[in-house]
Amino acid sequence: MTDTTDPTRLPDRLARASSDFAAFRPRVEAGEPWPLSEAYGTEPESDWGPKELLAHTAEMLDFWPSEMDKIFRGGPDPVPFGRVSDDPERIGRIGRDRQLATGELFDRIAASVVRLDARIRSLSAEDAARVGLHPRLGEMTIGKILDRFLVGHLEEHVAQLRAILDSRPDGDGQTG
Repeated sequence: MTDTTDPTRLPDRLARASSDFAAFRPRVEAGEPWPLSEAYGTEPESDWGPKELLAHTAEMLDFWPSEMDKIFRGGPDPVPFGRVSDDPERIGRIGRDRQLATGELFDRIAASVVRLDARIRSLSAEDAARVGLHPRLGEMTIGKILDRFLVGHLEEHVAQLRAILDSRPDGDGQTG
């Protein structure tokens, strides 16, 4: 079985997920204006529309690399990092940023992916093995953080955005 947390495999997965995500931009923009979900806090993400999903994706791609920096600055013991889904700053940023233009959110995501790709490619095996302490999941290596909270999470949001768009009556977000 392939180790998906292997940092050498992450750039290809990131590139595929980013490309797939960006490919939805014309459909999302064609479906404007999207209604804003009343449930964007700790409710299931399945209640989100495109604007909440884009806002969250943009904010999570900014958040987790800064959390990795805490681990790199600390040590040798596992360094506390991360957050849980009910973090008020996370919820607040989704609420604010979902008001932004769709194109701006896609642009933010694309720029974050470029930075993340460079960061992943610069990691040594020693860097990828550094350990942090997540408040819910416990000890995690940088490789696992990249897989779970960044690359893997972007892959999940590709599938989620596809499902949101495909669930609309005419396939492009319009309801009538």
